[in-house]
Amino acid sequence: MNYFKLFLFLLVTLISCKTEEKQKQVSDSKITKPNFIIAFGSCNNQNLPNTLWKEILKNNPDVWIWGGDVIYADTENMDYLKQNYSVQKNNNDYLNFSKNIDVLATWDDHDYGMNDGGSEYPKKVASQQLFLDFFNIPKNDKRRKQEGVYFSKDFTVTNKTIKIILLDTRYFRSALTPDTKTKKRYKPNKYGEGTMLGETQWNWLKSQLENSKASYTIIVSSIQFLSSQHGFESWGNMPHEVAKLENLIKETNSKNVIILSGDRHIAEFSKKNIDGLNYPLIDFTSSGLTHSYTNYSGELNKYRVGNVVSKKNFGILKFNLKTNTVIMEIRGENNKLYETLTQNYK
Repeated sequence: MNYFKLFLFLLVTLISCKTEEKQKQVSDSKITKPNFIIAFGSCNNQNLPNTLWKEILKNNPDVWIWGGDVIYADTENMDYLKQNYSVQKNNNDYLNFSKNIDVLATWDDHDYGMNDGGSEYPKKVASQQLFLDFFNIPKNDKRRKQEGVYFSKDFTVTNKTIKIILLDTRYFRSALTPDTKTKKRYKPNKYGEGTMLGETQWNWLKSQLENSKASYTIIVSSIQFLSSQHGFESWGNMPHEVAKLENLIKETNSKNVIILSGDRHIAEFSKKNIDGLNYPLIDFTSSGLTHSYTNYSGELNKYRVGNVVSKKNFGILKFNLKTNTVIMEIRGENNKLYETLTQNYK
């Protein structure tokens, strides 16, 4: 009889443990399941194989963000620019990808029309309309009438808002300073000289942040914000503009700002603790979609977290709005996970 009771006790205990384990697994799955997923990338040559669109879809993104260089067509010939947009627009893999997903975009130099180009590009007005045509932006959209392609959109999920702000770092950007003494392409301008966004766009950005109640703010910059020691294009070429954006984020009490960038044909995470912010500022770089910096051999970045990925890649951000956690992933061919960064927010 005692043996029978012992057997029953062990059986009940085993079933109970299995039930608790199952409940814990279900509970954990609810915790880790994201509420909202952003996919983004940049540097897409329309004449090279577009192999990553199917891989991106495996992550079930809610929105796709172009971070610049939708195509490569450095030119002042608008017919030629239009033809190259048509090549990408008629790419079957991209067509299938884009038809069932919200697509947001800004441009960089090669779809703008001028390598490393800024406000001096003579065809920027016409180029802007072709860029908007590619994305089927309605004729009555405000971007058709404003100078520059900057834009914002809010997404509300479980009573929380994720604001996506797309900056234009080309249309208004003043001249950079060539570096004639080292092998770097550019050196920082004298402090206070030059603008990255132009007065009108800066005022617009200030208004966007001041009037926002968003739980997360995603700022899309075609060029890197935190990493600048490499000497190519970056916000670091105008250090006063870096300080201006950091101060604006603080002054407007903007919550949980994450910067997304491209341009470099590599992917990496940069992270900076800023006095006055109760969270670190992260610059997540993802580039490029069709070709990458395969000869990469290393470069300085005092804000880097993890490793540089120099293979073709795209970026994923998974938001868990219950736990205030964002998981950031660098992925590539076959949806392979190269690097990840998890940030817990308050």
